[in-house]
Amino acid sequence: MHALFDTKDKPYVAWIGVVVVAMALVALPFALAGIGTAWVRITNTAILYVFLALGLNIVVGFAGLLDLGYIAFYAVGAYVYALLASPHFDLHLPFWVILPLGAGIACMFGALLGAPTLKLRGDYLAIVTLGFGEIVRIFLNNLSQPVNITNGPQGITLIDPFRIGSFSFNTNQTFAGLDFTGPIKYYYFLVLVLIAVIVVNLRLQDSRLGRAWEAIREDEVAARAMGINTRNVKLLAFAMGASFGGIAGGMFAAIQGFISPESFILVESINVVAMVVLGGMGNIWGVILGALLLSFMPEVLRYTVGPVQERVFGRMLLEPEVIRMLLFGFALVLMMLFRPAGILPSALRKRELETTRVPAP
Repeated sequence: MHALFDTKDKPYVAWIGVVVVAMALVALPFALAGIGTAWVRITNTAILYVFLALGLNIVVGFAGLLDLGYIAFYAVGAYVYALLASPHFDLHLPFWVILPLGAGIACMFGALLGAPTLKLRGDYLAIVTLGFGEIVRIFLNNLSQPVNITNGPQGITLIDPFRIGSFSFNTNQTFAGLDFTGPIKYYYFLVLVLIAVIVVNLRLQDSRLGRAWEAIREDEVAARAMGINTRNVKLLAFAMGASFGGIAGGMFAAIQGFISPESFILVESINVVAMVVLGGMGNIWGVILGALLLSFMPEVLRYTVGPVQERVFGRMLLEPEVIRMLLFGFALVLMMLFRPAGILPSALRKRELETTRVPAP
């Protein structure tokens, strides 16, 4: 049975799997568009959450540093793009200039957050990062006077979409008899960037830096004794994780065309942390699974809970949002009881959480 699924001596089987997955990804937006364009947009949002979860996984899963203010880097990337590609400052720079710039500025903010928190652990680190996220949101909400930088709670509108010459991502086009709407074109762009991000994460995990992060997560004192510069390595974790959030924020601003501080509240940070914990901290594929589950389930409930209640009871007893939070909390409790390492935990973390039973004398 093991030989049946062993692809080591059958490399063509792995390539067949890659081709099948690629074909499924190519066909997916058209299948979703058949149900409704909204589902393509929901998929794009889910991919953005995968970006955020992978970035936070570097900080939480690899380095073991609890960060409850990660959404602040998402906001930084979104506002960098909005300010440089909108009529607000009458700047309309191309997206291939702004996205790396947003990632760099978010990276700088990540280092600024990491520098004063290097000696903090556990609950203290969580409180400081939570405060950082709220400070960024409050600044964005109030930087409209005396100089209007962020337009305050009104947000920034008319944000430029991605453009390559005369090709715009937010217009509809027909090619080979297929209708390529704006969400479908953004989907393909997001998938390409996601593949690049996954490759970078896989390379980081197996690199010398990734092993240093895991050593710090397991025992910081022992890691320091082994010659690891824990200060620089932890700063790199904050900075590199923040850069992924900055890229995701820039793409979010371009896709939405409008952003405001209300898009970057504390609940969003908690949601991203839950994605990492649910999927399996430290396991890239588990984090992706957790992000997709927590992105799609609320929308599935939104489209099913209401009609079911109308059909059974004749009226709406509980709003879908209330049921979503109830199920979300119940699922987290079950996860903590039965799979505390997550759905797809990393092998090392799974061994840590396994309890060995001592036989009775």
